[in-house]
Amino acid sequence: MHNIKEIRKDFDHFKNQLKSRNIDVEVDNLKDLDKKNRLLIQKKENLESEKKDISKKKDESLFKRSKEISKELDSVLNEQKQIKLDLDTILSSIPNIPHKDVPNGIDENDNSEISKSGKVPIFDFKPKTHYELGENLKMLDFDLATKTTGSRFVFVKNKLALLERALSNYMLDKHIIKNGYSEISPPLIATENTMYGTGQLPKFENDQFEIKFDDKSERKFLIPTAEVILTNIVKDKIVDFKELPMRFVASTPCFRKEAGSYGKDTKGMIRQHQFYKVEMVSVVEKDECLNELERMTNCATEILDDLGLPYRKVILCSGDMGFSAEKTYDIEVWLPSENKYREISSCSSCSTFQAVRMKTRYKNQKKEINYVGTLNGSGLAIGRTLIAVMENYQQSDGSIIIPEILRPYMNDLEKISLN
Repeated sequence: MHNIKEIRKDFDHFKNQLKSRNIDVEVDNLKDLDKKNRLLIQKKENLESEKKDISKKKDESLFKRSKEISKELDSVLNEQKQIKLDLDTILSSIPNIPHKDVPNGIDENDNSEISKSGKVPIFDFKPKTHYELGENLKMLDFDLATKTTGSRFVFVKNKLALLERALSNYMLDKHIIKNGYSEISPPLIATENTMYGTGQLPKFENDQFEIKFDDKSERKFLIPTAEVILTNIVKDKIVDFKELPMRFVASTPCFRKEAGSYGKDTKGMIRQHQFYKVEMVSVVEKDECLNELERMTNCATEILDDLGLPYRKVILCSGDMGFSAEKTYDIEVWLPSENKYREISSCSSCSTFQAVRMKTRYKNQKKEINYVGTLNGSGLAIGRTLIAVMENYQQSDGSIIIPEILRPYMNDLEKISLN
């Protein structure tokens, strides 16, 4: 969320900065609410000061005035509470300001390719889709999942289930042993406040799976990504600069309604309501955000290098970035059946945007209190990595060669086949 104190310095400049996000902020309304809020705070402080003076004097003739002040205070506090709520509602719906490095644009068509890596495989046969391969191997069952649960779910069986688990274990080992992340096995349920902290609420409420409890006093949700729960580890804290950077990694199921995606990727595992993902989260000093973003992105691409999968790195334009991001790199892996690259990881710097919402700060060497910077990135999406391995390593007989790096995690199995 944006800090109103910073916006107040130049409302028009703030509005101009958000133009590349293709939204029109009601700056005049924001300015008016901010002014009213500050006037009410001042009025409240004056009334409290007057009441304090009366109590010191202990003059019975002033008791009547003291009671009047109490009533006025109640009225001012109620009004200020509502004004503050209206102000925060507007602020919480405004996305992060793009970093100056981010290209202006409207959608994915305006994203810019940074680099390509790996060799796109050439087949002497027509490559099959991952779902054709999986169904022929009798190791992907979409029909059974539809019967038991509904559309956009899948049963992964036998050696493909082993491959899915091997990918997760290998990625965790890589990020923990080589890249210095601390492994976390977190809860899969987040409170409303936790979801708000990373920007999932209120704007993206329609994409979340909410859990119904008998006690309706607090709303709770299945996590759409481990980013939510990992980033909130530091909410409501003032951390010492010596603790930074903090780097966390977790492999969890993720749950999304995929609202607005109806009709897209209806076949296969590309876009599902439940999927596994290895997620990286970093908490750093604000000035280190962009350096950490490069580091985090490299951690993700190294996984694809190890797996021998071709990919490209893309910087997202201002109109295609996530709500909380100031700068985002997408990593897209090559899928032979589609003859194109598809997203397998998204790594974002959020600067202090999430920290303001979470009230997370740190004390620097000068003992000054500042908001931390937060970053998140997929390292990687397990389901899509499974798809990429299946399609890029497929053979003419429908079998799948297992990348060498994964074989120790699969009892030295070299190939998945029907027999």
